[in-house]
Amino acid sequence: MKCFFAHGEMKWNGVIGMLRVLHNARLEDGRLVNLHINGGRIETITELQKPSPLSEDGTDLNSWLVIPSMAEPHAHLDKALTAESVPNPAGDLSGAIEAWISATARGEITYEDTIDRAVEAMRLLVSRGVTAVRTHVNVALGSRALEAVREARKLVEGLIDVQIVALTINPMTGQEGTDNRKALETAIETGVDLVGGCPHLDPNPSVLIKDALDVAEDAGIGIDLHVDEMLDESVLTLHDLAKQVMDRGFENSVTASHCVTLGMQSLKKQKEVSTDVAKANIAVLPLPQTNLFLQGREIPTATPRALTAIKSLKDAGVLVAAGADNVQDPFNLVGRSDPLETASLLILAAHETPESAYEMVSVNARKAMGLDKADVSPGSLADFVAIDATSLRGAIADAPMSRKVFKGGVLISSSQQTTQISPEGL
Repeated sequence: MKCFFAHGEMKWNGVIGMLRVLHNARLEDGRLVNLHINGGRIETITELQKPSPLSEDGTDLNSWLVIPSMAEPHAHLDKALTAESVPNPAGDLSGAIEAWISATARGEITYEDTIDRAVEAMRLLVSRGVTAVRTHVNVALGSRALEAVREARKLVEGLIDVQIVALTINPMTGQEGTDNRKALETAIETGVDLVGGCPHLDPNPSVLIKDALDVAEDAGIGIDLHVDEMLDESVLTLHDLAKQVMDRGFENSVTASHCVTLGMQSLKKQKEVSTDVAKANIAVLPLPQTNLFLQGREIPTATPRALTAIKSLKDAGVLVAAGADNVQDPFNLVGRSDPLETASLLILAAHETPESAYEMVSVNARKAMGLDKADVSPGSLADFVAIDATSLRGAIADAPMSRKVFKGGVLISSSQQTTQISPEGL
């Protein structure tokens, strides 16, 4: 497999670069079309009765399926690709947290290494068809993780849009949280896009939520919290978050990631909470890959899937998107940095249709991140993926790596997968 990347002032190498016409693209409804690009957006879509000849300012997509570009709304680039160096023998969430704390204390997580891994993780995302990522980064006094991820963002400028969430360390409340609150203040002063945190792991979840909203409101930014990442149905800080957002009229974006315990509630309770989440305009992100790995190990029979109540949330009108969360680190030993993998898990574990599953990792993910629409329609941002598949279901099932990735009409990545099988008898 060969992959090509280009950005900034690099000269385009014939394959990579700005194009005006994308010939012979196959839409999800089966139509063969030409896509006309102007100013980084899709200007027009021309339906074809037969394959179109190639123009001087175009390229032939050879009837590959064209689908909206994907987004990764929940990543941890500072931890990515450390599964070999930071093992998690316990396999659960507490084991992963302890493994990371220990590795950091031993000095195994360096500034330079964090930059390199974050860049590699983003290049992998781009090659799969991701043009935007939101990453949570641990902020602590003395840590350079945030600085490293900012530097990595500079190195991939033009390839992928990067949002950074300041992920605070617990405890955040009380006297013991003084240093951690100071670390958040410093992170905001130096520049982050959202305030993060884990209220369900703090001694006083309600106070943490209030403080996070206060800080975000003062800074004029949104919040994206890790919420209820556990199976204890008595814990439901998501409802507290929704009530606080509504009570204070918080106007910036609010995202709640995980929300596992909502899926453990009765249907009546799910509907009650989902209604308030919708009223509060909170986007919810189930993260099936990592939560399937981390949760439920202590329950040997009828093991829960550790997914939130996706259907109840959608029925209430909540924006539901999905992400991978961790990739090849102590919190998730596997992962291909491919939202098609997340979509596949949504079909298998959450019983979503291929269409709704893909919407959750593309159009909905971008919407949850507050980004421009990119849905392969006239006027839409020209962020899309051409993939060697005949249907959306087939693309999710096979996840072929023959893909061309476009950002603002620019071809930023091209991968070609080849297979050779020996003839029978050799």
